[in-house]
Amino acid sequence: MTKPVPKPSCIREDTKDYRRLFLENTPFFDVRAPVEFNKGSVPGAVNLPLMTDSEREAVGIAYKNEGQEAAVVLGNTLVQGVTKTDRVSLWAEFAVKNPFGYLFCMRGGMRSQISQRWMAEAGSPYPLVTGGYKALRRFLIEETDRLVAATSFIVVAGRTGTGKTDFLGAVTNMIDLEGLACHRGSSFGRRLAGQPSQINFENMLAVSLMKVTDGYGGPVFIEDESRRIGGLEIPPVLSQKMADAPTILIEEPIEERIEIIHRDYVAGMRAEYKAAFGKNGGFEHGAFLLAALARIKKRLGGMRHQAIEALMQQALDTQCETGSDDGHRTWIRRLLTDYYDPMYEYQLASHSRTILFSGSRAEAINWASSQT
Repeated sequence: MTKPVPKPSCIREDTKDYRRLFLENTPFFDVRAPVEFNKGSVPGAVNLPLMTDSEREAVGIAYKNEGQEAAVVLGNTLVQGVTKTDRVSLWAEFAVKNPFGYLFCMRGGMRSQISQRWMAEAGSPYPLVTGGYKALRRFLIEETDRLVAATSFIVVAGRTGTGKTDFLGAVTNMIDLEGLACHRGSSFGRRLAGQPSQINFENMLAVSLMKVTDGYGGPVFIEDESRRIGGLEIPPVLSQKMADAPTILIEEPIEERIEIIHRDYVAGMRAEYKAAFGKNGGFEHGAFLLAALARIKKRLGGMRHQAIEALMQQALDTQCETGSDDGHRTWIRRLLTDYYDPMYEYQLASHSRTILFSGSRAEAINWASSQT
């Protein structure tokens, strides 16, 4: 027995006002097949496909071999009866929950128009995005280029553990690249949720740029990053702008930095692993730390890696036996002084950026507020 189709709360026109859609956090449902959606969609979109991957593939073969009319006939044959009713019901449920949303397909053509027609026939009319995903994607690429060129950035730099992400969380005029990339930017930076696709990362970045610059003409703070964050690449236009941008340096004593690293990568991350893996969370977290250290073994050198690995393993063993995570601070200190600090000094010396300010994180936050 199929579910009754909910009734819509309002009727609206199709739109190509892409800027408004993104600035207003508009919900979308994307009727493309899952394989298309997984390659990339836009922020706020959920996948409620007209056709499954296999159905889309069959229709595509029919279109290629026999033409559009044959493809349409096959599509109607594959998606009919209970299958059709169930899919329309899902769309209608979305419409009721999101009365100001829109639907789209790849180009705003046949699939979105069919979906829209079926919804209307079921008594649940819903508007579509003119031009579909292709138009939205093109708009976001062009907006990234335009906004990066028009925006003044201030790069937030500092040694590992100085709390640059905490700084960004305390100011409103910022872009959090690591948050968008779901990665903390180092060998230890991988997150359990995994990273978005490159296209989704770029689309989220474009929307973030639109929002932070909307009605605001001052500087935008952005954390110092290499060209890549984990497996994702920062768009070259932004990477180059960051390389030439003025900088603020956040400086904290090593004890404070150790505590921040301990908070993020030991206590905080272990809690995440326990939430995800239950009683095996401690083991999985330990395996993550050891694997992250192994990824920089070549740059550390065999002897230093062996020494830090022994300290890490000892801390993990003690934590398993006693529940205390204090021992982790020893390997954190060694990793900072033997690896991350020398690397930071080298990178700082190789840049010729203008230094606008240097000081503690609290001082930097106060300075930043005076610039806006």
